Amino acid sequence: MGALWIAHVTVTDADAYGKYAELAGPAIAKHGGTFIARGGRFVQLEGKERPRNVVARFPSVEAAVACYNSPEYQAALDHARGASERELMVVETSE
Repeated sequence: MGALWIAHVTVTDADAYGKYAELAGPAIAKHGGTFIARGGRFVQLEGKERPRNVVARFPSVEAAVACYNSPEYQAALDHARGASERELMVVETSE
């Protein structure tokens, strides 16, 4: 089964978060992730609004979690900490 990595983000420091984004993309790709939505238009219907929303498809939940725990992604994440407020989840798809 595939998986979706879903992030809802409010950026509080654009420069530091830019460095995160620069490093996170290659880390995600290295683990089989591909972006299907990245900061585009959205409509908030319920819950807390976050102006940046990202969805990446992975081959499996395990691949997405391995990406998150990888040294490459953790190095990227160091730049997002303190530069954003985020929620991140991985959801298995039915495909």
